[in-house]
Amino acid sequence: MTLAPLPLGPNQPPRFYRGGAGIARLRGTTTPSDHVPEDLVASTTELSGGGGAGLTVLADGTTLRDAIAADPRGYLGPRHADRFGADLALLVKLLDTAERLVVHFHPSRDFARAHLHSCHGKTEAWIITDVTADPGDDTAGHVYLGFREDVSLATVRQWVDAQDKAALVGALNKVPVRPGDTCLVPAGVPHAIGNGITLVEVQEPTDFSIMLEWKGFDIDGAAEGHLGLGFDLALEALDRTRWDQSRLSGVLGSWQRESSRPATPPTAGVTRLLPAAADGFFRAERIQPGSGLLELSPQVAVLVVLEGQGQLSWEGGDLQLSRGMTVFVPYGAGPVRVGGQLTLVRCLPPDPAG
Repeated sequence: MTLAPLPLGPNQPPRFYRGGAGIARLRGTTTPSDHVPEDLVASTTELSGGGGAGLTVLADGTTLRDAIAADPRGYLGPRHADRFGADLALLVKLLDTAERLVVHFHPSRDFARAHLHSCHGKTEAWIITDVTADPGDDTAGHVYLGFREDVSLATVRQWVDAQDKAALVGALNKVPVRPGDTCLVPAGVPHAIGNGITLVEVQEPTDFSIMLEWKGFDIDGAAEGHLGLGFDLALEALDRTRWDQSRLSGVLGSWQRESSRPATPPTAGVTRLLPAAADGFFRAERIQPGSGLLELSPQVAVLVVLEGQGQLSWEGGDLQLSRGMTVFVPYGAGPVRVGGQLTLVRCLPPDPAG
């Protein structure tokens, strides 16, 4: 039986930092509060507080996680199910900041297997969709990624214990971003996102974060910032090595520009968004049909419509698409066709053949 693609509404549980206005602008909705900076799209991932928070609930009241568990081959495809079982192996978020996010990092798969009883760590990637200027905040329009110089464990621990925000932020590379830019954030790399940035985040499906900073935020980082492991162990997962321009260039990219050249309109078709190093964790593509129809082979995917209007069609049905829509496409929908004057991001789990 053909499974139909599923349009999904907002899924924005409260978080400890401010944001969400950029998500409302994209979706054309109102913001329920100023602490809903994350919209978990097609989520089978429960947030660390438990209680089902973060899980996507379908129109019939079933969670997407349970629907997949009942028919993993239909929803995910035979090859995916044979390798990953009923695990979607992907989490997509819309994320918007109204303040600089805390400096933090995520554990790798190896660390998560050894200490967190999980086959997933949390490598992630950012696809920047909007940047709002704020002359009064020098973090606006910037992301922070990797230490500028090698840092000793003792020094990091001193910064964490003292909550020395200036030292932590000052030790990181500060990178300006604009719409169309992309960034792969490997597990272990310290990072933060500045104020006024809206992005699509593609990540491994966990809620694992280790905090280096929490002073001034509504969270007890000393108690909650180390995943219950204690900082002595948690900090072993931190990449304390130098991230110079050569390393940064391997994880930063853009679909709209090269180096410092002026932005140019993207060409029609399918454009790969992330470097090959991301393929073992997730994949992302920009889809722009232009004047024709693009046919996409059967694959489980999450779609985020960034601009314009168009349609998604499959055997037995079609769905009108417009800016801000998010859609879960099951493998069982078969080949799908995308048409219209629109731009969307298609987020995919790792290739099961890889």
